[in-house]
Amino acid sequence: MTQTIDAIFLDLGNTLRILVKDEAHQSQARRKIAELVGTDEDPLAFFEKLEARYKDYRKWAFEQLIEAPETELWTRWLTPDFPPERIAPVAGELTFQFRQANGRRVLVNSGRDVVEELHRRGYTLGIISNLIGTREIPEWLDAEGFAPYFKSVVLSSVFGKRKPDPSIYYEAARRAGVEPACCAYVGDNLKRDVTGTRAAGFGMTIILISPEELAEVTIADENRPNVIIHEFRQLLDLFPQCGKVNSLA
Repeated sequence: MTQTIDAIFLDLGNTLRILVKDEAHQSQARRKIAELVGTDEDPLAFFEKLEARYKDYRKWAFEQLIEAPETELWTRWLTPDFPPERIAPVAGELTFQFRQANGRRVLVNSGRDVVEELHRRGYTLGIISNLIGTREIPEWLDAEGFAPYFKSVVLSSVFGKRKPDPSIYYEAARRAGVEPACCAYVGDNLKRDVTGTRAAGFGMTIILISPEELAEVTIADENRPNVIIHEFRQLLDLFPQCGKVNSLA
């Protein structure tokens, strides 16, 4: 490969982090949601109602490539039958708990080692992710001690636009101070992550996908990444030092 890559941007879900089911953790979050909203409904039944409404929101967000602010998410989409003056002030906490009610998010295997080593090798690192909620990721980055490693963090919940809108990739590259052509993106979605980075002029797209999942998908010109990897640690084989890219056999 002849690309010059100076910056590497990571997706979060199913790339840098994975979701782990934890019933005690999830149950506590569901109870907190019911308490914040002020409903006497069974927390699990109420959460299932929210999930159904969230599917409608998600469909709209995908079609519009927009991420609604948390207040709008809750007052318009998830809890329109509750007084907005009660919901709006706690919308941020509701979003946080809604995410927790789906499980705990933990680093992928070798996640910390890879991030630290890529940083040591001189690459500028960043995050680009479609995500509801504004507090979860900053708090997580601080808790993990990752904040110093990521120069550019662009979340759809803050930026307002969702992948694959090219503007979210442009903004991430701008904040990193790196031309898009010298940026690589690591994601897990063959359609969204490939088309978005290509439209933004990113130099490389790497898709992290298991062999089993890969066997179930069709790869054509419009969704063909530059590189497919099966383990997060393979990024160390691909990126030996800032500006360089290796070819993976």
